[in-house]
Amino acid sequence: MSGRARLIVALLAAMPLAGCGLTPLYTGGGAGPIAATLGEVEVMPIDGKAGWLVGGALNERLKAIGSGAARYRLNVRLDDKIVGLGARSDDSVARERRTLRARYQLIDAASGSVVLDATAGSDAGIDVVGSEYATIAAESTALERLSETIADQIVARLALYARRTQPPKS
Repeated sequence: MSGRARLIVALLAAMPLAGCGLTPLYTGGGAGPIAATLGEVEVMPIDGKAGWLVGGALNERLKAIGSGAARYRLNVRLDDKIVGLGARSDDSVARERRTLRARYQLIDAASGSVVLDATAGSDAGIDVVGSEYATIAAESTALERLSETIADQIVARLALYARRTQPPKS
């Protein structure tokens, strides 16, 4: 097939996608309405090591998008659990599962009303090895990864909320 024929085929294949109604979430980049709304979210302090990690990840993502005045407050409560799975012949744990769950509320600072109440969660498997130090390091690394995942989920949900509440385009 010649280059021109490939171009025509590609254009014909792309035509149905033009009318599908999908639009990028972050239209306008850092100056767009979604980014502006996300930049107006103040993350309230979250308890514990997991809270420090999740709060830092949230602030990093939200402040990178924008730095407007706090129009919203984000309250997050975490539940961090490690459960032993599988047993060796000496009854010691062979594997662990670390689960991090977040319940979060987006609160309108002006009215004090909850405008979004949702949850996020993720888990990770950890091999328990003979070295206690290695196991603790693996648990810590798992918590760091889970914190990043939770922060990504929360920011994505906040972006969808911001998109849903934008005034219609004229």
